[in-house]
Amino acid sequence: MKEFFGTQMPKLGFGMMRLPRFEDKSFDIEQVKEMVDRFLASGLKYVDTAYVYQGSEEVVKQALVDRYPRDSYYLATKLNAGNWAAANEEEAKKQLQTSLERTGAGYFDFYLLHALSKENIDNYEKYGIWEFVKEAKEKGLIRHYGFSFHDSAEVLEEVLTKHPDAEFVQLQINYADWDDPIVQSRKVYEVCVKHNKPVVVMEPVKGGTLANPPQQITDIFKEANPDASNASWAIRYVASLDQVMVVLSGMSTIGQMEDNLSYMSDFKPLDEAEQQTIEKAQKALAGITQIKCTSCHYCTKGCPMQINIPGIFAAMNRDLIYGQTEDAKRRYLSATKEGGKASECIHCLQCEDACPQHIEITSWLEKAAAQLEQ
Repeated sequence: MKEFFGTQMPKLGFGMMRLPRFEDKSFDIEQVKEMVDRFLASGLKYVDTAYVYQGSEEVVKQALVDRYPRDSYYLATKLNAGNWAAANEEEAKKQLQTSLERTGAGYFDFYLLHALSKENIDNYEKYGIWEFVKEAKEKGLIRHYGFSFHDSAEVLEEVLTKHPDAEFVQLQINYADWDDPIVQSRKVYEVCVKHNKPVVVMEPVKGGTLANPPQQITDIFKEANPDASNASWAIRYVASLDQVMVVLSGMSTIGQMEDNLSYMSDFKPLDEAEQQTIEKAQKALAGITQIKCTSCHYCTKGCPMQINIPGIFAAMNRDLIYGQTEDAKRRYLSATKEGGKASECIHCLQCEDACPQHIEITSWLEKAAAQLEQ
């Protein structure tokens, strides 16, 4: 393996997307502060947010930037030029200044073009975003730039060939998606290895689903190590990949933070026996039908019927994976309490355009309506 930028980065990153909230949906700032304190006290440094994570950059200012010396952490955020996030070039480029104002950070250690896919790549090109971030780096507003990616290995190859100056790539990698034909975790990772680009991993626990996988998966892990959490298997699996610079964990509670720190503050790669345990879990999981939603909520922002798609899919997966139909129906009622029902989808397809997982959302909504609206 070649030496690559970021080799010495502490392996765990704090993803500021799924932060703790109160019942009224406001952020639990004091809990976030304690989580940040424990994270940094463990020698970890990489904190990740984004312009489109509503309220997250402001929380980063309160919990991190205002409380710690600027050189004691690495801060990453993102510019999203997708049609749903920026109507034109001016709006897209303005995001950097807005992020700087929200966080008060002065500069960003890592700056990402957000959620690149074949559906939005043209926007980043025609808006001149690649040149924009190069200039921002020259001005000292950012230290390193790269991009997060949700598409095929073929598209990633095209992007890295056209923009070899990109310093790192953020990919969705987890043991469940490693050989998934849509997510293509293995294939996109191998493209980064080929181009010697360090990888930041997102969704290592797949939106939390791998922290609570089907019982047969839990049984496999408990048999191998009764004391290890399900999440630890998922996170250590991706952190053990040679080209991975840092693994983002979207921690929502102090308990999750403590669990992550217990095995990542002094990280040890999976040994051969542990790798075999993961392979066993992968084979078992591959046989279960489920909706591969990570609850990013990109699909909901422009939904004219205000349908809580991730909430409905989480309820549907309760039935698909666990066979708990009544619990799934209760979860469905909760998910549709303040928005449209699955049956109210008008098939405008904006959700499918926005979905980084390329899920056939309208088709699954029809199935959810048939199964859960009874």
